[in-house]
Amino acid sequence: MGVAALFLALLAPRAIVAGVGIVHLFEWRFDDIAKECENFLGPKGFDGIQVSPVAECAVINGRPWWERYQPFSYKVISRSGDENGFKDMCDRCRKAGVKIYVDTVFNHMSATQPGGTIGTGGSSADTGSKYYPAVSYSNENFHSTCSVNNYNDASNVRNCELVGLHDLDQSQEYVRGKIVDHLNHLIDLGAEGFRVDAAKHMWPSDLQVIYSRLKNTQSGSRPFIYQEDIDYGGEAVHHEEYMPLGHVTEFKNGRELSRCFRGQNPIKWLVNYGTGWGMMPSDSALVFIDNHDTQRSDGSVLNYKTPRNYKMAVAFMLGWGYGTPKVMSSYYFDSSDQGPPANGDGSLQNVNFNSDGSCSNRVCEHRWTAISGMIGFANAVQGTSTSNFWSNGNNQITFCRGNKGFLAFNVENYDMNVSSQTCLPAGTYCDVASGVKNGNSCTGKTVTVNNDGTAQISVTGGGEGFLAIHVNSKL
Repeated sequence: MGVAALFLALLAPRAIVAGVGIVHLFEWRFDDIAKECENFLGPKGFDGIQVSPVAECAVINGRPWWERYQPFSYKVISRSGDENGFKDMCDRCRKAGVKIYVDTVFNHMSATQPGGTIGTGGSSADTGSKYYPAVSYSNENFHSTCSVNNYNDASNVRNCELVGLHDLDQSQEYVRGKIVDHLNHLIDLGAEGFRVDAAKHMWPSDLQVIYSRLKNTQSGSRPFIYQEDIDYGGEAVHHEEYMPLGHVTEFKNGRELSRCFRGQNPIKWLVNYGTGWGMMPSDSALVFIDNHDTQRSDGSVLNYKTPRNYKMAVAFMLGWGYGTPKVMSSYYFDSSDQGPPANGDGSLQNVNFNSDGSCSNRVCEHRWTAISGMIGFANAVQGTSTSNFWSNGNNQITFCRGNKGFLAFNVENYDMNVSSQTCLPAGTYCDVASGVKNGNSCTGKTVTVNNDGTAQISVTGGGEGFLAIHVNSKL
């Protein structure tokens, strides 16, 4: 980023920081998302939802999940629903206290599609000639055809085609105008912010111009923007270039916490987790354990298939307080391209629930007691710092969050039994890792805190692997 562009970026208005707990409802229908806001997410204290790309995309044989990332136009019509459904979802979720953040794709349009593929809204395109009349874009609005193949060359990364996806030239005023109109239309419909897909493949100076032209949201704030930049170091593009513009995805978070809660690195090292581990500043970081890409492409990252380790990693992320956290809500998959649960006509299946509130045709990690309980924990401890960190010298730790919450983790194969300072007032507390507070009772374990703030803490070598209590879980 040049000096002039960086100066402009620093002047750009920043969005208010998102609250605690974004959930990515991956490949859900709009009507199901609205119901989930009203019935679960709002009552449980989730702050926002990342929804899958809503713009018209190519219809690809087999309906893989990644077709959503191959735009044909900026019409709001996808497997999740149409524009009316999107607006209704935004309105209902806002009333439930939950914001809608849209995964937006404007680095590129689709790759060349053989056989005259049409879009989800019926639009046609001559993809081989880079002609998308429904926008409309033609060949002159794209960078020259070349492949991203040298991550040590920022121009190659930003001006060439990522896996064949036709790369838009955002330096053109015409292209910027189309993108801004699309994003502002989503704001008019009720979007509160955006995940910017493939941000590292666009020039920060171009993004700054686009962001600066966005409207305030219906709540009166600047849109909350978090930009996808896969930066593990050693490449020409760095997250520092995007931090002045908005939040940036911190992919290191998922790898490092996965290593710890797999037992590859001792969790005693987490005492200075965050910037002490070489990660970006907390107020710029959008953090997660896994996302829709890394679930399928990065074997070093935990996901739902190893639930005990995964729950511990997500719980630490939500409980420690580094970055703005996002949790994943998946569907079951056996192959990397596998699409979401669908009906015979290709439409998405509605989300179905079991009698215990879990999902029957999706994973729905956000409904797992250990994860939804930690959303309540994260809300309760907002504004506090970490203190009283203790370890057994290896894979058992405890710590307080001010005088609002207490956490204990056990990655050992044997039970953890320690007397620990919880920093909480005396009383009996519901352990939100194992149960739900219901009036004066708890469906899981309880912890008794003594007058001096200490308590006997027991975490078995099996089970959830952690214990969490907070001021709002007091019975």
